[in-house]
Amino acid sequence: MSDWNSAITGFTTYLKLERSLSSNTVEAYLRDVEKLEQYCEILGRSPETVSTQDLKDFIKWINELGMLAPTQARVLSGIKSFFRYLLLEGRREDDPSSLLESPRMSRKLPDTLSIHDIQSLIDAIDLSKPEGIRNKAILEVLYGCGLRVSELTNLKLSNLYLDIEFIKVTGKGDKERLVPIGSEAVRHLKIYLEEVRVHLDIKHGNQDFVFLNRRGTALSRVMVFLIIKDLAEKIGLKKKISPHTFRHSFATHLIEGGADLRAVQDMLGHESILTTEIYTHLDRDYLKEVITHYHPRS
Repeated sequence: MSDWNSAITGFTTYLKLERSLSSNTVEAYLRDVEKLEQYCEILGRSPETVSTQDLKDFIKWINELGMLAPTQARVLSGIKSFFRYLLLEGRREDDPSSLLESPRMSRKLPDTLSIHDIQSLIDAIDLSKPEGIRNKAILEVLYGCGLRVSELTNLKLSNLYLDIEFIKVTGKGDKERLVPIGSEAVRHLKIYLEEVRVHLDIKHGNQDFVFLNRRGTALSRVMVFLIIKDLAEKIGLKKKISPHTFRHSFATHLIEGGADLRAVQDMLGHESILTTEIYTHLDRDYLKEVITHYHPRS
């Protein structure tokens, strides 16, 4: 929207000249307002028509996408400055951000691992055993693609497009989506397929499943939970984690790194939290670019 462009341009000048903020702080504020802009474009809101409820729903949205409380607080600070600027400029007669409360800093979102935690879990896998090679591929795919555990266990060989670094997954309501897969996940998936899976005695009806157990049948959801639980115990990780933790971490690390919210939403296969319409599917090359630029393991 041109309204957003002009408002953000003016806000930039205001931060630099009137508030004399450092270039790093200005950039952080602008990134935060751009996140709000992405969200409001979906709702069809201009800077002049955003309501307090819209802002509350926006904070709820970034919270559900996995943004941590300290980052939410910083985003809120940037948004409050933006609306104070619009008030000063006479572009608004009210400040819809004045009633927003900062997230409690002591309340940590569940199910989020640091990049160090994920690396420690992956490093703890015993690669001398065939199932260790499989488990490494599982964790790399869970974290590299942000899959639900059911999407992982139902992943099919016929839906792998590793030459173009995409996989097709079937999500909730049998909705299919294409998800970019990072280079690390591709590498370990290929090692598993070429060095372990080819030697299994695969039972009838299981030939197309990617991840199999030692008996040659599709891996169960429970087994994936147990693999992760055992690794967490092995490294003494005190956090309560599950396969879904990797999905949360995927979203969190992309958003914290500056990825477009709509792209993350699209890759997770989420519908809009506020409306019944599904977010516009983004260009596949663009989604791949997001993974390449913002995912820690790409």
